[in-house]
Amino acid sequence: MAHLPQIKVPATYIRGGTSKGVFFRLQDLPPAAQQPGAARDALLLRVIGSPDPYGKQIDGMGGATSSTSKTVILAKSSKADHDVDYLFGQVSIDKAFVDWSGNCGNLSAAVGAFAISGGLVDAARVPRDGVAVVRIWQANISKTIIAHVPMTNGEVQETGDFELDGVTFPAAEVQLEFMDPAAEEEGAGGSMFPTGQLVDDLEVPGVGTFKATMINAGIPTIFVNADAIGYTGTELQDAINGDAKALAMFETIRAHGALRMGLISDLSEAAKRQHTPKIAFVAPPKDYVSSSGKAVAANDIDLLVRALSMGKLHHAMMGTAAVAIGTAAAIPGTLVSLAAGGKALPAVRFGHPSGTLRVGAEAQLKDGEWSVTKAVMSRSARVLMEGWVRVPGDTF
Repeated sequence: MAHLPQIKVPATYIRGGTSKGVFFRLQDLPPAAQQPGAARDALLLRVIGSPDPYGKQIDGMGGATSSTSKTVILAKSSKADHDVDYLFGQVSIDKAFVDWSGNCGNLSAAVGAFAISGGLVDAARVPRDGVAVVRIWQANISKTIIAHVPMTNGEVQETGDFELDGVTFPAAEVQLEFMDPAAEEEGAGGSMFPTGQLVDDLEVPGVGTFKATMINAGIPTIFVNADAIGYTGTELQDAINGDAKALAMFETIRAHGALRMGLISDLSEAAKRQHTPKIAFVAPPKDYVSSSGKAVAANDIDLLVRALSMGKLHHAMMGTAAVAIGTAAAIPGTLVSLAAGGKALPAVRFGHPSGTLRVGAEAQLKDGEWSVTKAVMSRSARVLMEGWVRVPGDTF
């Protein structure tokens, strides 16, 4: 029996923030995969190594975690006053689907650099030395991200001394501005708070009723209090990810929150929408030891946050969820703000399993509606490998 040979697709493997992903230029994809649809999804699934019933993604580029099962497609922007269009695909590990419902804030840190190196940004906008300002159109959520990318001798500077908890080695700092990050296309009428409340009583049959802040900023996120679900907020991954009962509880709360937020119309739809919404739990500051063994002191942080991504506790914090945290912290009365002491904070430093992260947000109340003009945080990015990724010729 004859078998088709493998095909080669130009690709770059990049760490962005505390995530890794396979980056493509749209023009380099096979013609059938240059349009959204089954062929594109099949290609990306095979690149990453999914669906894998073993949960390891051995036969692909994925790393068997939500942080490393990611793909990015970039193209010259079709939008005025933007340089590059950025589309993010979260690839399921054990199921045959790619979730296009949200952004990846961590990989956003690598978009500007890849766009410059890939010739997707007008050369006149890129200084030989200094900082290149790359205007990114985030196509999943129709939002603008501004990346400040350091340049040295005409090339993107990747090395530096900026340290990011959750990443082993230092690198160059990339500042990101998430403009008007409330997700207009999500939920009830595009409101930042789709239920109309800063805090709701979220009834979850079989689990309980919880105070919850449900917010659309950066990414739709459901915040609950740690003590309401039996946690302290200092947990590391092993405390939750090996507990099937706990993971089922979080998924049930997430599904009911998604329904309440108007993101799904039936609970059964939550299983096909793993990337959004996120679920997180918060607590006031406490001393704890991070996953690297570093002590985090209560007086060095404003609050504790733990968040789940694709059904597992994240090893650090998703960048988009950090935007939600910063936004909620800037609005008095949310569970995030209350955990941080109850005052509106223009910038907040929170403790996560790998250490700490600082994020700022500018929020304002006008005509009874909260809005946020932008959220700001620093990440880093580094190219790990570039060349071609190979997939069997009958993949799509």
